[in-house]
This record gives sequence, structure tokens and C-alpha cells, in this order.
Amino acid sequence: MTVLGYGLALLIGVVLGLLGGGGAILTVPVLVYVFGTGMKQAVPMSLVVVGLASLLGVLRHRRGGRVNLRAAAAFGPPAMAGALLGTWAALRVTGALQLTVFAVVLIAAAALMLRDRREDGAPPARRRPLPVLGLMGLAVGFLTGFIGVGGGFMYVPALTLLAGLDMKSAVGTSLALIVLSCATGLAGYLGRVTIDWPLVAGFTALAFAGVAVGSALVPRVSQQALRRGFAVFLLLMGAFVLVRGEAGARERPAAPAPSAEQAPVG
Repeated sequence: MTVLGYGLALLIGVVLGLLGGGGAILTVPVLVYVFGTGMKQAVPMSLVVVGLASLLGVLRHRRGGRVNLRAAAAFGPPAMAGALLGTWAALRVTGALQLTVFAVVLIAAAALMLRDRREDGAPPARRRPLPVLGLMGLAVGFLTGFIGVGGGFMYVPALTLLAGLDMKSAVGTSLALIVLSCATGLAGYLGRVTIDWPLVAGFTALAFAGVAVGSALVPRVSQQALRRGFAVFLLLMGAFVLVRGEAGARERPAAPAPSAEQAPVG
């Protein structure tokens, strides 16, 4: 399982580099179902992996002029506030509820991506007012803290549909937002949940390699085809998590965590 898990870590980085999101969608299930990590531990561990891998992606996309600072400024602060709120809520609910929400979010994200049929060369969508962008950032940030998703799979369509960015700029800007929301969400978990740092370090190193590969491929691949293929993958993953739930995780129990799993943190 370790070989499979680390192989998937490499794939997570490639997905992050190519699409500006989706890495955490893979990270949480891999940690829970392959490595046997509890859901409460998988969420902050995912935030470390995806946040650091996204930071590498930001540096690469920034050099290519694919990070829109205006959109990042509109989404960023609300996303950080939402991540703190999501962390607070996550520490007060069961892992089973988190997994259910996780699966629903995957399916909703897949539907959103399949509805966005605009081709790569199409004119950008009309820009929405800043308050609308802020509310979207708040919502995605909440999901970051609550279920450990970086939010890129929602940021990218939001940045194209609401902020009027082209797909490639949305990818780079999404990675910047992921870094902000992951760092904020992680801060809310530190000291409250046990984190397997050696596992995180190995996972992150391979994800880094994958991001470098994925980012380099962005100008050479059809983003429309990638979106559609990834949307189908999200549907399948969401169905899997709904069917397996916590039962799949219990087959490989992780070490016990602090009391955040059972009781509210005051």
C-alpha cells in the first residue's frame, strides 16, 4: 500500500499543476483509504501537502504571467476567514459527516465543471462585483477547513465564470488562493490533531515533482478535455466515498488522535 500511496502522491502533484486544483480531492481519500489515516488527521495533513505543492505551482505560473492579483485579492481574505470557520466546525462534528460532505462536494464540483462548456479561446465571462467574489471565496475557504480540500476544483470554474479569467490564468490564480486557504486552515488544526509528519514529508516531496511536470504541460494540453475528464473522475470518486464511508477507513485503523474526534474543542 505504501508504494501505491506514494505513486498516487506523484499523480496528485501532476493534477495540481495541470488543473490548479483537485490535488486535495485525491489526497484525503489516499490518506484515509490507502494509508489508514483517520479523517480528522487526513484533513490537516492534506492541507500541508496541497498547500506546499500549490506554492511551487504558484511560482511557476507567476513566471508565466498566469496569476491575476486582482482576483486573488478579491477571493483571498474571505477564503482565509472561511478556512478558519471551517476548521472550527470540523473539530465539532464526526468524521462520518465530514466524509459525506466530502462526497457531495465532489459530485457538485463535477457537475459544475461539466456545465462549463466554454472553449479555451472563448471570450472571458462578464466580471462580477467584488462582494460576489468575496462570498465565493468565503464558501470555498470554509470547505478547505472543513474537509481538507484546497478548493482549486471550485476556484477554477469560479474564476472563469465569475471573475472573467481565461482558463490558464484561472489555474495560476487558483493555486495562489489554495496556498492562502490551506495555511489558514492548518493553523486552526495545529495542537488539536495528531499529524504524521514523516508521511507528510514523503507525500509532499513526490507531489512537488508532480506539480513541476503538470505545470510544464499546461501550455501543451487541451484544458477543455482535461476539465471534462477530471469531472468524470470526480463523479466516480464521490460515489466511491459515499459507498465506502468510514467503513473503508476502519479496515486500516490509524493511531488514536486527540479528543477532537469525539468532543468539541473549546
